[in-house]
Amino acid sequence: MSDRTGPASGTTEALAAAPASGGAIRSAGRGRGRDGRDRERRGPVAKLRQLGFGTSWPAKVSWVFLVAIVLVALVGPLLISADPVRQTSSAMLPFGSPGHPLGTDDLGRDELARLVHGARPLLFVAFASTALAAVVGTGVGLLAGYAGGVVEQVLMRAVDLALAFPSILLVILLVAAAGPGTTSLVVGVGVSLAPGLARLARALAARETAKDYIVAARLGGTRTPRVLVQEILPNIAGPMVAQVVMTLSVAAGFAAGLSYLGLGIQPPTPDWGYMVQAGQEFLYSAPRLVVLPAALTLLFVVACNFVGDDLRDALDPKGTA
Repeated sequence: MSDRTGPASGTTEALAAAPASGGAIRSAGRGRGRDGRDRERRGPVAKLRQLGFGTSWPAKVSWVFLVAIVLVALVGPLLISADPVRQTSSAMLPFGSPGHPLGTDDLGRDELARLVHGARPLLFVAFASTALAAVVGTGVGLLAGYAGGVVEQVLMRAVDLALAFPSILLVILLVAAAGPGTTSLVVGVGVSLAPGLARLARALAARETAKDYIVAARLGGTRTPRVLVQEILPNIAGPMVAQVVMTLSVAAGFAAGLSYLGLGIQPPTPDWGYMVQAGQEFLYSAPRLVVLPAALTLLFVVACNFVGDDLRDALDPKGTA
C-alpha cells in the first residue's frame, strides 16, 4: 500500500509543481522582458526620442519652428536677392506686389528681405548673451555650492544684490552706460541673466556635493576644478540645459525690447525690434509693418519656453515627477 501511494504522491507532487514552475518561467520571462523594456526606456535612444518628440504637440511645433528660424537666419540671407537696406521709390506696396511678396515699408525697402535679414542679429544677440549668462552663472553657482561657508555667502550675496534690481532696468543701465550696439547689448543682457542661473546652479551643486561620490573624490585628493567639471557639472547638466533654453527666450525679448527703445542694434541694420518701432506710426494704414516682426519675436519666445519644458521633462525626469 505504501509502495503504491509513494510513487503516486510523487507524481502528483511533480504534476502540481509543473504548472508552478512553468508559470515561474513565464513570469521570469516577463520580468526579463519588462527589465529589457525598462532599460530601453532609460537608454540614450529613448532619451533622444524624448527631446522634442514627447506627448505635447506644442513642443513638437516649437522644435520645428526653432529649427526653421535658425535655418532662416543662417541661409535665408543667401537666398533673398533683395537688399534689405536699399531705399526705392516703391514705398508702402501692399501684400503680393510683383517682386515684393510682403510689400515694402515707408522707405521702399523690401519687407520680406528685412524680416529674413533681421532674424540673424536678434538670434545672435539672444544666443551670445545666453551663452555668456550660462558660463558666468553656472561657474559662480558651482563654486558657491561646492565651497560653501564664507565663499558661498559672499558669492550669493552678490547674486542676491543683482537680483534685487529688475532685470530690464539692469539691462538698460548697463547698455546705456556702454553705449548702444551689439557688443554692449550682449554683455548687458548676459550679465543681467546670469544671477538667475547662478541660483539654480548653486542649489544643484550643493545637493550633489553632499553625496557620497563627491565626498569620496574629495577624500581621494581630487582637485577642486576637476571635481567641479568632471563630477558635479555632468550631473547637473540636464536641468541647467533646460533652464538655459528658457533663458534664451528672455534674452530674445530683452534684445527686441532694447532695439525698440533705440538701445540695441542700430539702423540701418534690419532688426525685428527696431522694425516694430519704425512701423508703429503706420499701425492703422499698414499693420503688417508691426504685426509681422512682433509676431515672429513672440513666437520665438513662446517656442523657447515650450522647448525648455520639453528638455526639462526629458533630461530631468526626477525633477518633474
